[in-house]
Amino acid sequence: MKSPIPDYLDEVLEDLRSDTGGATAQYIPELAAADPDRLAAAITTTSGATYTAGDVGTEFSIQSISKPFAYAAALMDRGLEKVLSSVGVEPSGEAFNELSLEGGTHRPKNPMINAGAITTHSLLVGRGAAQASRVEHVLDLFSRLAGRTLRVDEEVCASELAEADRNLAIAHMLRTYGVLEDDPHDVVEGYTRQCSILVGVRDLSMMSATLATGGVQPVTGERVMTPEVARQVMAVMAAAGMYDAAGDWLTRVGIPAKSGVAGGMVGVLPDQVGIGTLSPRLDEHGNSRRGSEIFARLSRDMGMHLFAPGQGRLDAVTAREGEHSTVLATQGTVQFTAAAELLDLMAEVVQDAVVELDVSAVHSFTDVGRRMTLEGLRRLRLEGHAVRLHDPGSVLPQPDLGDGSLPDLV
Repeated sequence: MKSPIPDYLDEVLEDLRSDTGGATAQYIPELAAADPDRLAAAITTTSGATYTAGDVGTEFSIQSISKPFAYAAALMDRGLEKVLSSVGVEPSGEAFNELSLEGGTHRPKNPMINAGAITTHSLLVGRGAAQASRVEHVLDLFSRLAGRTLRVDEEVCASELAEADRNLAIAHMLRTYGVLEDDPHDVVEGYTRQCSILVGVRDLSMMSATLATGGVQPVTGERVMTPEVARQVMAVMAAAGMYDAAGDWLTRVGIPAKSGVAGGMVGVLPDQVGIGTLSPRLDEHGNSRRGSEIFARLSRDMGMHLFAPGQGRLDAVTAREGEHSTVLATQGTVQFTAAAELLDLMAEVVQDAVVELDVSAVHSFTDVGRRMTLEGLRRLRLEGHAVRLHDPGSVLPQPDLGDGSLPDLV
């Protein structure tokens, strides 16, 4: 059985292809020349399954999406107290390239705007670290998060450095206040190289899924960061990741997210999923226009709003061979991640096998968990499998398989 999740993502992308509003980042020649019609999405669950649609093979520079992950690196290198003494965590309410400094301390207001990101980059490795060491450090971390070796796009880097006057001005201002300890030109060049690392949507979803697990890369199993660092990063993304649209974003979409001017976006839901999207046309805030709409659809359709009630917890999904059937058992609360794992197990059922779904240990189904589970059962029946349901507590509401029929109850 083919999982319906990629079909859903395909449907979302097709609905958005006719939207040609916005424009590529015009102030960086290499980004201005990007194909504006590129469109892709990827979702990685905390159990390590990845679902994709669209131009998945397209690579693009990570740009400001690097900010939360570099912030994680700085927290691990220098500790929370030192990082907080240099960069705040408050939303700025201003554009990403404004010089947003706090009165008195002169700290940048948060690490998601350029002033804070430049300062964060300067904190990497240790005081007085060489530019090459800082860049190598973030490149190694990003590669471990993505689960593959990444590289810097030298052409994009050169194009950005030729237009780096504003970031240099910000860095010199930070230097005058003593916030920046190192040479402004050296720091800005290193920061620009950080922003020029090439990624795809699959990489972004994997990187953010590592945040969702509390710091464990979901495929390699490596603990890349502590739960405390992951929590700090996700919290700052929620508060300030979408620049001067952060408040509207958090209330309307509710997925902690970060955008980049190459058209990428990344989002994370703790204990559930990491999300990556690509669409190079930007809105007036510098965020991907169609990428933002993909996130809005996921929030609405899949119940992925951070503050939606009834999110529940993921306990376990297992498969075992019964006397006359393949038994798929779930427990806890079945939400998106648990249902996605269940669909993957359904996809592995051998031909002609009788399938029994045991939900006797389930506390409840979220709406999306119920819909995904029933769609999987429906597809199994269409493929000729006999489908049974063991639900003594009647926790799966209205188990209609789409044609008025029900699974056989056992």
